Amino acid sequence: MRTAGLVDLQVNGFAGVDFNDAKLTPQALDHALEAMLASGVTTCLPTLITATPEDLAARFAALDRAVAESRLGPAMCPGYHLEGPFLNDAPGFRGCHPFEAMRDPDAALVERLAAGLKRPILLVTCAPERAGGVAFVRAMAAAGRVVAIGHAHVDFAIAAAAAAAGASLSTHLGNGLPQQMHKLDNPVFAQLAEDRLSACFIADGIHLPPLALKALIRAKGVARSILVTDAVAGAAAAPGLYQLAGMAVERDAAGAMRLPGATTLAGSALTLDQAVRNVVGWGFVTREEAIAMASAQPLAALARALAAQGVAPAAGEVTWTDELRVAAARVGDVERRFS
Repeated sequence: MRTAGLVDLQVNGFAGVDFNDAKLTPQALDHALEAMLASGVTTCLPTLITATPEDLAARFAALDRAVAESRLGPAMCPGYHLEGPFLNDAPGFRGCHPFEAMRDPDAALVERLAAGLKRPILLVTCAPERAGGVAFVRAMAAAGRVVAIGHAHVDFAIAAAAAAAGASLSTHLGNGLPQQMHKLDNPVFAQLAEDRLSACFIADGIHLPPLALKALIRAKGVARSILVTDAVAGAAAAPGLYQLAGMAVERDAAGAMRLPGATTLAGSALTLDQAVRNVVGWGFVTREEAIAMASAQPLAALARALAAQGVAPAAGEVTWTDELRVAAARVGDVERRFS
């Protein structure tokens, strides 16, 4: 079976490489992108998480330089995802993000970070309940960026207001939340009920119990559901310690990424082809639906921003075995075959 290439909207690192490293090199980025290509991903948004404005500026500069000077970056990375620092800093909502660097949404900061980059910031995740949050969503949409709700304590009214202002995605819905919330009036139901939002899901069986994910996809609808990895450096790598934005994170034998000695998840070790196999193997969707959730649907979610920023991603293609393993992948004029 031959399909379009997979598109990952949220990837913090891969194959031992942290995209949040201010010393990221083109060679390290190519190593990670080669491993991503082997998982069927032909387009991705390298994702930077919460940090101080100074650290974010240094990390974006290194990332942008690495993309421009690498072999695969120009074809595979049309732009970037900024996940924070405009998130809810309360325990549970903030996840592993450093809460001391979180702040109210600031459109001017995003524009300062984007200035001078060769690739645009295409996607911004924020908590719109923070002061100025809905106005921030409106400003980002007007600037040609996709806005996602994430790590947020939104109710039905705020979710609707953010969607009316231009928010169109939910970042890893069902995660970045405290263990205890109101049983119905909570951020999960608020975002599921808002039809203007498509939802991104981490289908690793760790972030969401498989049957909970089944219910979430059923509620949101397959056409509005998108598979992402939220991968960190431990993805496509052995168990052990890795780096994420200056923090140590540990991959355990089961494939979970956590802060050492803590229960808090810190990204994932998921690959996007495994996410496709998972939702098919669990019986939630067909093969064609699963691949669309990881290719056509995330690309469609970016369409308005890509057009506004004048970016056209390189065409990608994947050849699959009968077992939904990646046999070959092509992006632009680069083609790889795998045993």
